[in-house]
Amino acid sequence: MIRIHGFNKLTLLDYPGKVACTLFLGHCNFRCPYCHNGNLVLHPEQEPVIPMEEILGTLKKRAKILDGVCVSGGEPTLNPRLPWLMENIRRLGLAVKLDTNGSNPEMVEQLVGDGLVDYVAMDIKNSPRRYEETAGVKLDVTRINDTVEFLRKGTVDYEFRTTVTREFHTREDILEIGKWLAGSRRYFLQAYRESDQMIGSGFSGYSREQLENFRLLLLDKIGEVGIRGI
Repeated sequence: MIRIHGFNKLTLLDYPGKVACTLFLGHCNFRCPYCHNGNLVLHPEQEPVIPMEEILGTLKKRAKILDGVCVSGGEPTLNPRLPWLMENIRRLGLAVKLDTNGSNPEMVEQLVGDGLVDYVAMDIKNSPRRYEETAGVKLDVTRINDTVEFLRKGTVDYEFRTTVTREFHTREDILEIGKWLAGSRRYFLQAYRESDQMIGSGFSGYSREQLENFRLLLLDKIGEVGIRGI
């Protein structure tokens, strides 16, 4: 079964260059302390469930208005029914964007290989040496890197992105991320923002000027580097 816990019926921000809607799935295998979707991660069973019939019905009605659908979470690739969801979206003639933490490279490769996804946005939590600390769990960073390397092959359009906090991301960390992702297509620094559904507390963001200084450090390594959220 696949449960949709959130449905943003119109967005001009979530899918670059497209008029889209966004679906939010529950559950995540990470516990990033600065995550602003804490309820979806920690207690998805307490969140309302939007009937699939309602979602598909709305998408059918708006098929001529919408260009695509962004599938987010939580971590969508944890759900084995994700290909079924994307197939149903595809049948409506809509493009599909996947938001992922990159921890399930097999699912990402399956979706791309089956032609079910057009754009992948992968969160890069931090430099490899600080990945577990930032993700809040023990993990195998090589699996994260497997997804990075798969996307860098260019089989599907993609971006990497990092939500930047003062507590987890230093100048050295940004430089290490730049070395890791050198040669990638595009990368975005995302300003940290607070939420009433935070997993942790006590975090702060950088100013636009400081994020711009980080951006300048990466320009000679990555094709396109941008700033979002500020």
